[in-house]
Amino acid sequence: MVNPILLIIVPLGTAFLISLTASFLKNSTKYLALLAMIANVWVSIKLLPAVMQHPINVVIAGVKPPLGINLFVGPLGAVFSILISAAGLLILLYSFKYIEGDSQHKYYTLFLLLITGSHGMILTGDVFNLFVFFEILAISSYILVGYEGKRNGLEAAVKYLILGSIGSILILVAVALIYQEAGTLNMADLADKFGMIDPSKRLMILVFFITGMGVEAAVFPLNSWLPDAHSSAPSSISAMLSGFVIEVALIIIVKFVYSIFAMTEILGFLSLVAVITLLVGEFAAYKQSNIKRVLAYSSIGQIGLILFAMSLNSTDGLNAGLMQIINHTASKSILFLVAGFLIVRTGSYQISDYRGIAKKMPVSAFFFVVGVLSLLGVPPFFGFFSKLSVVMAALHTGSVFNTVMVFLVLLGTIIESIYFLRIIQIMYNREGDVGSVKEAPFLPLLAIAAFTVVILAGFLVLPQITGYTGSVASEIVRKMQMAQVF
Repeated sequence: MVNPILLIIVPLGTAFLISLTASFLKNSTKYLALLAMIANVWVSIKLLPAVMQHPINVVIAGVKPPLGINLFVGPLGAVFSILISAAGLLILLYSFKYIEGDSQHKYYTLFLLLITGSHGMILTGDVFNLFVFFEILAISSYILVGYEGKRNGLEAAVKYLILGSIGSILILVAVALIYQEAGTLNMADLADKFGMIDPSKRLMILVFFITGMGVEAAVFPLNSWLPDAHSSAPSSISAMLSGFVIEVALIIIVKFVYSIFAMTEILGFLSLVAVITLLVGEFAAYKQSNIKRVLAYSSIGQIGLILFAMSLNSTDGLNAGLMQIINHTASKSILFLVAGFLIVRTGSYQISDYRGIAKKMPVSAFFFVVGVLSLLGVPPFFGFFSKLSVVMAALHTGSVFNTVMVFLVLLGTIIESIYFLRIIQIMYNREGDVGSVKEAPFLPLLAIAAFTVVILAGFLVLPQITGYTGSVASEIVRKMQMAQVF
């Protein structure tokens, strides 16, 4: 059996190795990063079938929980590990032709630290190490947003740092309160003991934890950092932030609310916050003329949709939310990665400057259209099945509140359709002329094509995908029911 700790040790160790060898390997350090990501994909794939049979618990340093540190890999950890590893590998390949200059080793070091933090948050079995891995993820994200050294990027990174630091403090306070009240930081042990804590203290812990993690998850009104960060960061990093970083933070919130805190009474409130997040994101995206700000606000809207599905207090809702995460990871990665070379080739972030660009960059334009159609939920793309699952899960609850929320979700989808179709119309305008613009290089297009295959062919393996996401949803609900017994 493959040890899941490799998902953390390999990228972390390679990040330090790149730092040590950068002086003589120079820009060849990217190949070390490539080997690390290939290894992570292999480990993730090997883990999935084993975990579906029986969860894996890895004890660190031989000291068993609740006193020791452990990694726990259930269906949730296995599915997200594949998502992080596969998306990370493709974005890394894209970066080979996108990231230039003598400081590439810094980029790849931080890239691997971001991967380390993402895996660690999903796999750790104790709350304090969740905070540690959260900090690894957050700090590497702050620096990568300002990687290009431009004024806008540095300002966005500082804004992200300030808001993120507030979030970190709130999470740390929640961790301290958990230890003070429950006497444990092990998640399984905490799930048994959390119900014994005074209700007012439980609520305080919940508010601090969700608010702190909600900053990274870009939930309204804690998401003001995201549009500036996405529009200023390298497009490869925007794809990572939107593709799985904010989703990791969101799934941690869901995991704690359902499985550890077992305080499902707040799900109605989270559902309302989710729909507000969706509408704010979509209406803000509609007003933008900068391609990356459109995609950034669109990501806020999509996070709202995912949170809405996962707040339905049902296995179907959790399953639909997980399917939507997969769709968003693939679709939004395509859009950000295509946008990266639209900007490189034209020298402009303004959508109006892409008039007629499909004539010069037909492959990129095609991929952009596919990403948009899946994000909108047009059949037969994978996004159709994920978005339909969200709507059906909400309607199956029989709640008038959820039915009203569905109409608001559909309103958001209409707004999303208007601004994305407007972009496509500009790109395919026959009268436009963008000059001597070249198509994106082969390797980035290959990486984008791999994401495209997921949403084009996803419906062909839909039973297998829903089988895995259904196992994750069942795991979360089962742990919630166990926690409520105590």
